[in-house]
Amino acid sequence: MTDKTAWVKSDRQRERERLRRRAARRSGAVATGSTVALLGIAGWLVVASPGWPTVRATFFSWSEFTGSLGDVLDGFWTNVQIFLIAEPIVLAVGLAVALARGVKSPAFFPIRALAVAYTDVFRGIPTILLVYLVGFGIPALNLSGAPNSPMTLGIIALVLSYGAYVAEVFRAGIASVHPSQLAAARSLGLSRARAMRYVVLPQAVRNVVPPLLNDFASLQKDTALVAVLGVVEALRQAQIHSALTFNYTPYLASAALFVMLTVPLARFTDWLAARADGRRSPGDR
Repeated sequence: MTDKTAWVKSDRQRERERLRRRAARRSGAVATGSTVALLGIAGWLVVASPGWPTVRATFFSWSEFTGSLGDVLDGFWTNVQIFLIAEPIVLAVGLAVALARGVKSPAFFPIRALAVAYTDVFRGIPTILLVYLVGFGIPALNLSGAPNSPMTLGIIALVLSYGAYVAEVFRAGIASVHPSQLAAARSLGLSRARAMRYVVLPQAVRNVVPPLLNDFASLQKDTALVAVLGVVEALRQAQIHSALTFNYTPYLASAALFVMLTVPLARFTDWLAARADGRRSPGDR
């Protein structure tokens, strides 16, 4: 009787698994079909529009794409360099500001007030406006030793802008760590600074990795804003080619390069967020 019951249960499990696989295949087929249909309709509407021949010649010229891609790719390397220089500085500035805002001692009130003012002001100024203010304002001061390189000034503006956003991300991460963690570390004899360094910050950083990666993707795109200062990066190269040929396909080449870099980063961010959710779910183990 026991063997028969076990066989019946096993048969039911196989049947449920078979039905589950069938439902998954059906859902996949429906999703694929609806996607293909939607893309087909959207493509037909674009191609059937009266202005499509003009758009195709102006934005989708293969000869212009291949002719400008080399220069645009060289300019895109400048965007990558700006990102690689700015991002570590943004992380350092953001973490320092977040820690400064968390200091409770009355003696450090001026530092805390400056940190609050920094985040409020530089999050409120549009990034492109900040690039203009820094890029043209600092050289106008004629200060001895002040940078005058457009690329350096653009990096400073991006750091000031994104440092304020990242500071709030870090502050949220620190706040997400339960106060008992800090209390337990202090009860073991650690100073507040060492408890923050070895106990709170590692947990906080792990909690905010997905939003930090989103900021990285935004920063990579906003490196194009330094073009307003005269830096010859991908967008500026596209502008140069478009001005010579009166064709906008080089902008498409520039956009394609940014997409090729940011989309994998976005998918990696989604994967990290899903993994973090899985770790927090009760049935993870």
